[in-house]
Amino acid sequence: MTRLILIPGLACDAAMWQAQLAVLPAHWQPAVADVATRCDGIAAMAQALLAETPGPLVLCGASMGGMVAMEAARQAPARVRGLALLGTSARPETPDVQSLREQAIALFAQGRAAEVLRANAFFALDRTHPELRALTARYLALVTRASPAQLIRQNRAVSARPDARAHLPALRCPVLLVTGASDSLTPPECAREIAGLVPQAELHLLPRCGHMPTLEQPAAVNALLLDWLARISRPAADAPCP
Repeated sequence: MTRLILIPGLACDAAMWQAQLAVLPAHWQPAVADVATRCDGIAAMAQALLAETPGPLVLCGASMGGMVAMEAARQAPARVRGLALLGTSARPETPDVQSLREQAIALFAQGRAAEVLRANAFFALDRTHPELRALTARYLALVTRASPAQLIRQNRAVSARPDARAHLPALRCPVLLVTGASDSLTPPECAREIAGLVPQAELHLLPRCGHMPTLEQPAAVNALLLDWLARISRPAADAPCP
């Protein structure tokens, strides 16, 4: 039986998948991975996920979680039957963003995480969303649960992430790409690049949506994910990636 594993983004936990967990069919045995809270590095996170969840998998990752999903597909292509990637990038870190991340890490170490996360909310969410005030409150309630140690470890993991573009053309499993049309942290061009590299990719851009599609446009994410899962679960799609 193929299982669906949801992988949260940086500073996030299972709560970011609340709207999806409410509708996902039970036969997928959906579960939320917590490897990103325990492991150092994207490769180690992917390795732990594969070791702790035997059998064929469909991986659904958001942002950093998408990076872990892509790495797991590189490590075990025969086990990964599909990838759903939300608001993520296959590119390595740029020097400019790496510098900004190091500044944030220094603030986390000083106990100023809430300050950094409040500032990041401006970039994480679509500023024209009709429910922006409530979304901002939900976003901050989500990410401020992360400890400074977790924030430091995960930022360092993302900063040192591999260039996934090298192995994506070899994937033979279906790939669903969903990204916010106004995502400023992983712009749509990142999703378009992945779509251009993967043979069986489909791309969807969500209006009035930034970097947190599961919070900003949960109904749209649910509809796309459920339709995609139904299609890849047909018998012809149940063969492993070579």
